[in-house]
Amino acid sequence: MTIKKLILDFYKSDAFINVSEMEPFLHSDFILEWYSSKGFLKLDRQEVLDLAQELGKSYVRSKVRIHSILQEKNQVAVRYSHFVKTVENPREEMLLAHFFVIWEVQDDKLHRCFQMSQVS
Repeated sequence: MTIKKLILDFYKSDAFINVSEMEPFLHSDFILEWYSSKGFLKLDRQEVLDLAQELGKSYVRSKVRIHSILQEKNQVAVRYSHFVKTVENPREEMLLAHFFVIWEVQDDKLHRCFQMSQVS
């Protein structure tokens, strides 16, 4: 599997709201460095899995629309918009945020993530 395909498979899955789907994608030493509109977060693998579990309680659907994807060696840059459907209103798709991410892949797993987001 190519690195780019790994990333695309990740975004096509329900990993953002389903821990069992996210877990196989993440390297055992996974780290997320996230600059959000609310500040900086640094999360390890377990903290990201915990976040996916929490998101799964609020959202019944998660969908990503990729605008750009570029690869260089073991890094992939992705610009995308993230849409969700809430438990309270499962028929309406809502824009959650816009993201720019640089992924580093190691051993065919997502190893590091450098992410910036802006709430819609």
